[in-house]
Amino acid sequence: MEIKNQGKSSTGIDANLTALLSYLLGFITGIIFYSLEKKNKFVRFHALQSMVTFASLFVLDIVLKFLPIIGCTLASLLGIAGIILWVILMFKAYRGEYFKLPFAGRIAEQNS
Repeated sequence: MEIKNQGKSSTGIDANLTALLSYLLGFITGIIFYSLEKKNKFVRFHALQSMVTFASLFVLDIVLKFLPIIGCTLASLLGIAGIILWVILMFKAYRGEYFKLPFAGRIAEQNS
């Protein structure tokens, strides 16, 4: 599949690279790029999806660690799944794809 160039972002950086960077540090870079980007819907979509996805995983991880025995195991599995998801999302964003996750993608699509 061919990479779709989404043009430039408000930051002057290529939109595909900016979308990838919005996932780099999870919800932190999502917040940064969502705040900086005013026009490019592609970048805003990925930044918001990053915020919702990784903030949710962060909170879920904290909650799971309060559960005795099984909680730490589930938190570890969640961490592995989170890393795999992180790589997939960065790859898809760089390729210029609107890769929409079931919950976070719907929120991002409505608010970007």
